[in-house]
Amino acid sequence: MPITCTDYSLPAPRRFARAALVPLLAASLHYATLTGRSQEALRNSMAGDAAAAAGRLQPDAMPYTVKSGDFKLLLTPSLALDWNDNVYLSKDNAQDDVILRPTMGLNVSYPVTQRNLLQLNVTAGYQEYFKHSELSSLYVQSGSALSFDIYVKDFLINLHDRFSYSQNSSTDARVANTGSLGSFQNSAGLNTTWDLQDVTLNLGYDHQTVKSTANQFNSMDHASEMLVGRAGFRWNPRFTTGVEGSGSFTAYDQMVLNNNANYSAGLYADWQPGASLHVQPRVGYTIFAFQQTSQSIQTSDMNSWYADLTVSHQLSDGVGYTFSAGHETRMGIQADAVEDSYIRPGLHWNIIKGFDIGTTLFYEHGDQGQGNVRGNLVESYDWYGGSLSVSHHLTSRLTLGLNYRLTLRSSDLANNSYAQNIVGLQLTYQ
Repeated sequence: MPITCTDYSLPAPRRFARAALVPLLAASLHYATLTGRSQEALRNSMAGDAAAAAGRLQPDAMPYTVKSGDFKLLLTPSLALDWNDNVYLSKDNAQDDVILRPTMGLNVSYPVTQRNLLQLNVTAGYQEYFKHSELSSLYVQSGSALSFDIYVKDFLINLHDRFSYSQNSSTDARVANTGSLGSFQNSAGLNTTWDLQDVTLNLGYDHQTVKSTANQFNSMDHASEMLVGRAGFRWNPRFTTGVEGSGSFTAYDQMVLNNNANYSAGLYADWQPGASLHVQPRVGYTIFAFQQTSQSIQTSDMNSWYADLTVSHQLSDGVGYTFSAGHETRMGIQADAVEDSYIRPGLHWNIIKGFDIGTTLFYEHGDQGQGNVRGNLVESYDWYGGSLSVSHHLTSRLTLGLNYRLTLRSSDLANNSYAQNIVGLQLTYQ
């Protein structure tokens, strides 16, 4: 169900229902950007929709550091210090390091009219490794974007440019024995939603560019054209079902991985029985049609199914959880395709005054090299772990956070297993 920014021509209950979705969609964005779920074009669209909906707060309610008329600028500086006991994701020769991360978050909003909102959200910084300077780099977090919503009668047209630049191997289940996996990603396009009350039609297009941050992984550099369409029927204000389809067409810069076309078709639902619970299931079928463009990998086409269940539930004022589980096929890094199943629960509570506590667990089983005949990495792996974060408001504007993350990887390849612990402190001002 498409979620738009506040429209005061709607009745008050309908405005409230839409506004209540914002924190739940923000949680969905966290999962989409961290795990790269779903098929290629559909994944890109889901992450973009979550980012756009989470940002569509009523302009008057947006916090700010600087305000001039309707223009608002919010600056959120932070400073983090992490200890990582295995920066290269190695099985037998773990090397530790201390990483300093100064970061600045920037949010700019300007309502061009009462219904047309221009936004810029960027979170950027630098990570300095004290022992392994070759891993030091700039980064721009996922979710950074320039976005403009345009309303024309029953149409919402969203123009956007979403971008990220990061180097963090430990957040990608597909690799081991490296600390330099990273990429620059940019997706520019538009998404059009036609809201006919009971029926909603959606069509989106994006041009995506992906460039590796290290020469070791230049084979993953590519450009993709992505199309997504949806048609939904709103049975009542709380329940929508529909059909969705997508297509993506990928060409690599080098002749290592095979160019491909990916198509998917499926069903989805969106159920929100109350302001605190949001349930989104989807299921469908996907086809990868590979072209023989690689000089080293002999390929064949691949057909599979996809499914995802995402739940966000605020049980009380102090306790809430998120849950995501599913099955997918996605493009690989050292192989044409990876087929995996995943489950990711998370729990957040603030039952102690002044403290926010969050825990997450994650598990992924993947098979690399699916659909190929020979010449690429063939591997079955299990990637799992969890994290704990505790934050305390030192003042009304200053927050101190303590974070811990454990990541474990097992593999049927002898040297592709590892264990990693990361402990960090972060100071944030807003």
